[in-house]
Formats: sequence, C-alpha cells, structure tokens
Amino acid sequence: MSSIPKSAFEFVPPEGRMHDKKLETKPVGYFRDAMNRFSRNKSSVVASYIILVLILYAILVPIFCETTYSKSLTDTNYINYAKLPPKMPFLGIDGTSRMTVNKNRYIMYRALEEETGLPVIRDILREDYTDESSGNRKNTFYDLRIDNYAAMGMLSLSLNEQQFEAIQRWQDETGIQVIYPAITDAKQSNPNIWYEADKKGQPKLNKKGELVPIYRKTTPEDTLYHSLRIPADNDPAQPLAYARVTGTSSARTLVVRVSKYSYFQYRYGFEPSFVFGTNAKGQDIFTRLATGARFSFLLAICISAINLFIGTVYGAIQGYYGGTVDLIMDRIADILNDVPFMVVTTLFQLHLANKVGVVPALLFAFVLTGWIGMAARVRMQFYRFKNQEYVMAARTLGARDARLMFRHIFPNSLGTIITGSVLVIPGVIFSESSLTYLGIINLESSTMTSVGTMLANGKDFLATDPYIIFFPALFISLLEVSFNLFGNGLRDAFNPSLRGAE
Repeated sequence: MSSIPKSAFEFVPPEGRMHDKKLETKPVGYFRDAMNRFSRNKSSVVASYIILVLILYAILVPIFCETTYSKSLTDTNYINYAKLPPKMPFLGIDGTSRMTVNKNRYIMYRALEEETGLPVIRDILREDYTDESSGNRKNTFYDLRIDNYAAMGMLSLSLNEQQFEAIQRWQDETGIQVIYPAITDAKQSNPNIWYEADKKGQPKLNKKGELVPIYRKTTPEDTLYHSLRIPADNDPAQPLAYARVTGTSSARTLVVRVSKYSYFQYRYGFEPSFVFGTNAKGQDIFTRLATGARFSFLLAICISAINLFIGTVYGAIQGYYGGTVDLIMDRIADILNDVPFMVVTTLFQLHLANKVGVVPALLFAFVLTGWIGMAARVRMQFYRFKNQEYVMAARTLGARDARLMFRHIFPNSLGTIITGSVLVIPGVIFSESSLTYLGIINLESSTMTSVGTMLANGKDFLATDPYIIFFPALFISLLEVSFNLFGNGLRDAFNPSLRGAE
C-alpha cells in the first residue's frame, strides 16, 4: 500500500469552508415552485387567461349592462325586439341579412323608408323576377339585403296622457321622430302599412303611381299633438291625428303608432345595437348569456366545494385506516355510484323540486353522488403517502391521527385534489347543459337562466337564426377546453415528485 505524501494535502482555513458561506439565492416555497412550473406550461397559461376573461364577463356584464330588454318582455309598454342578428360595426357586422320577398313586402319596405327615413333596404341583389322553379309565375320576387334593425317597422302602442306628453318633449329635445300619424282603423290594421292596400297587402296607387296615405285627420276629442311632424302633415287647418283616443274621459288611453327603432332610443338613450343579437323573446343574448354564465359558475363552484369537503373527509378516513373501515365505506360508495345520475336528477325534479325548488333539487342530485370521485382520489393518495418515512417519524413523535391525516398527508395530496376540484366545475356546467337541453330540468325565468337553457332555447332556430345558439355553444366550448388544459397544468404544477425540477 503506497503512502500519500504530505505535499498532496492542503490546509483550508475555517473562513474558507463552503458551509460557512451565506446562500446567495432565496428558498423557493411549495406554492412558488408550483407556480413556476405552471407558468412554463404555455397552453395552461393561455387557458387560464381565457377562463379569467369568461369569469369576468359573467361577473361584470350583468352588473354594468343589465337592462330591461335582457329580461322577459311581457309589459305592453315593452317592445319585443325578437331575433335581431348581431351588430358589431367595429368588426364589420352591420346587422343586415339577405332576404327574398314578394312585391308587396318590397313596397312595404320602401314605404317604411319613405315614412321614417331609415335605410331599410341596403342593397338590391336581384329584382323583379318570377320563381320559375316553383311554378309560381304570378308573383314577383326581390332578393334584398335588409337592415333588420331598421326593418322592425311600426308598432301600435297604448299610452296614457303623461307618457304621450313625455315622448313629445323628448322628440323636441332630440329631433328624433318617435310617434307617427295614426291610420284609419277601418281600412288597415297593420301599423306598417300607412297607405291604401287590399286585404292581401297589395297597394292601391293613384294615377301618378304613388302610394295613397290613409292617415287620420284630427277630431275635437283628439289630444293636442304639438311635437315633430312628418312632411305629409302640411294642412294647418286640419292636421293629422297622431293618436286614437279610447276609454272614458276620466281614464283615457291613447293608441299611437311608434317606430320601434326610435322608441328604443327614447327608452334606453342609444340606438339599438345588440352585440350577440337577440333571442326569440327579444332578450339581449350578450347580457342574457352573462347572466346564465354567472348562475352556471356559482352552481358549479358550490357543488365543487361541497363535493371537495365530503370527498376529502370520506376518502381520508378510507385511505388512512384501511382494512375493514375501508371495505365498508367503499361498498357504500359503490352502491351510491351504481345509481344512474340521470335517474337521480329526474326523480329529484319530479318529487323534490315542488317542495324546495328546481335549483336546490338539482344541487342535491349533484351532491348525492358527485363526491364519490373525489373520495376515490383522496383515498388513493392517502394509501400512497401514509407509510412514508416522514409520516412514520411524526407518528413516533406522538402526532395524533387527525394531525397526521390533514397536516402531513393531505398537503402532499393537494395537487390531485385541486385538479379534481377544478375539473368538477366544467363537468357540472356541461351536465347541467345536457339536462336542460334534454328538457329534464327547466331553469328559465325572467331573472334567471343558464347556458344550457340558452342552448335548449336556441336549437329550434338553428336553421333560420343560428346565432341564437352559436354564442352559448361557443362559450361552453371555450370553457370546457380551457378548463381541461388548465387542469392539466395544475396537475403537473402540484405534483410533489416534480418539486424543484426544471
């Protein structure tokens, strides 16, 4: 055995030892390390931003944009702005659509333009042709591009004298005509036709080929009209009547013709322009969808929190004690899990909803079996970590079962638990949407709706007005995909085996 010479050794002074040097970097905590790993997953980061935008949309829009026309329009003083297409001028979407009409409808649109000055017909794509394919050679057709907002036309509206006077004051202040001359009821009941026409809508022209107005003249009992007047009202001796008086002298009602477009301006202070359009009830889809999304989020978060609590406690007891306790509790969970969720929901809606309401019944249906999956995840994690050295060391030092379960084992299972809880949210929303779409539950009311309800209501208009179902479908699609990517990122971020890994 050869000896090592003394020259091969070098004495190191105490101040030069490595363990005496201060650490130049700060320690990284568990959550900070998880955040670092999550931020490196680009798809999960993008998904988190999308989820944040959807949540902010659901929270802020109902607060700042909640208006009467996003709710049920049952009052006679509300105008039903039904099935108006999206209008987003900043994206080049102007609320127009292509339409084929017959000659009578074409003349009515032209007459509406003449009376209101609104550009109803934006473009004539094809005019004055007969439909040879159907064999109908008598009618003349026109292919038009119509401004659906301007084409809303007129409406007969019942007002009291105070409301009638308030509109006149607003007309004088803004210079916008809302009330138009009344028409002779005996000749025409359609408020859009202010000219002579037969029962089929065929106009009767004069010798010059012009429309013949059927405006009513004033009578002694008519309420005085003093506001804006249309050019046709040029007879100062007997001006046109702008209201038809009904009722008694003490409680009179004024029936007037109003432009839907300008009446909207009077009620809400701006021109009608719906970003997502309106549904079949005339409700604004933009605000209605936000209201439904807020309800769906709140329902899903409540169910996720309840299932998290029940599943964590149940699964922790199963996984920690094991043996007979685990066997009995697992059989109970299996029995509940074998009950079909669809059957549970249907029974609860039939027998429980009448007593506690539709929403609590739906909540009970989700909670009855929804915690089983969370309990299984927690049980698996407790079996994985309960025999680790640090748990045995804590038990040796006298730690009780509750401290071992929720202070030492539970934090290491946090990644799987959080991921499972987050993924419950889109699952609940998707299940609620499916149940509503199938008609098993009904969450529709004047003040409440859900994304699934809007999907169910829009399916009947898929061929004619696809935007009614498109935006709720787009919302739920973005939500499902984003939550899946976000959940994958959380799973990897909270995985303890990856702690400190680059």
